[in-house]
Amino acid sequence: MSTTSKSPKAVARAAYAVVQGTLPALSHKFSPKRFTQPQLFVCLVLKVFHKTDYRGIVAILKDSPDLCKAFGLVNVPHFTTLQKASKRLLRLRVANELLHNSVKTFGNRKKVALAAVDSTGLEARHISRYFVRRRRSKQLEIYENTHYRRWPKLGIVCDCRNHLILSAITTRGPSPDINEFEKTMAPAINRYIIKHILADAGYDSESNHRFARDRHNIRSTIPPKHGRPTTKPFRGKYRRLMQQRFNRETYGQRWQVETVFSMIKRNQGDVLRARTYWAQNREMLLKVLTHNIGIILLVNELFYRASAVHFSVRLCSE
Repeated sequence: MSTTSKSPKAVARAAYAVVQGTLPALSHKFSPKRFTQPQLFVCLVLKVFHKTDYRGIVAILKDSPDLCKAFGLVNVPHFTTLQKASKRLLRLRVANELLHNSVKTFGNRKKVALAAVDSTGLEARHISRYFVRRRRSKQLEIYENTHYRRWPKLGIVCDCRNHLILSAITTRGPSPDINEFEKTMAPAINRYIIKHILADAGYDSESNHRFARDRHNIRSTIPPKHGRPTTKPFRGKYRRLMQQRFNRETYGQRWQVETVFSMIKRNQGDVLRARTYWAQNREMLLKVLTHNIGIILLVNELFYRASAVHFSVRLCSE
């Protein structure tokens, strides 16, 4: 499953269904009552879906009355209304509740047989590849590589079975993954029963193995490659176990989390439009929520197609 739904109306309806059970209709009893919080959240999801900014999604909604009818929007909000709503609706606590509700909408499965954890960096600004890797001289084929000192960083835990994101954290890179294992895993562990977790060598440490295995009874598979190369047995119990009996067949499924990052960057873009640190964090969480909503829609579409085919075949046989 490396694709998501491409229908804006379907995305709007699914986002509206996900948020209705999580957020109240109004943020305050004295609010103007022109828009509900679920409607504003759907506008934010559509902004990411269309790869545009606040002004852009307002223009799209004004030109698409049928799209507005999909989630009961009568008046199109001002772009500043959406910007202020993002600060309220995409706080970490609220975003985690919405993320959990999206996974629950998929099938309400609390047991996850195999999950994977990883992180990726996103672009903080739009820039031409020509300027990132610009030519020093027109005569000589010599290029000068430009490196960014800081960039937005997204860490996730995904279900390898269906590519749904179970938890997500937002930070700023460069930063070592080894220190973010517990922080990334904690929201998923509190919500789901994970049997097996996969991670790359960036998370290799004895403390991370103990966190997963001893404290939460989760089998962990991490390549023991941290530190200087050596043929001597490692001192840690679990790192020594990885050194002696490493399950390469199961570890091969770790690429599922790379597929999730590829889906996010291909469908929603790898560039963040936000400029400040906290706004970039909110935009990354919004990308995660939009990804889960797209997968829910795609699975439902495939299910209804299979049901329709089965029903037609049954009629023909009768």
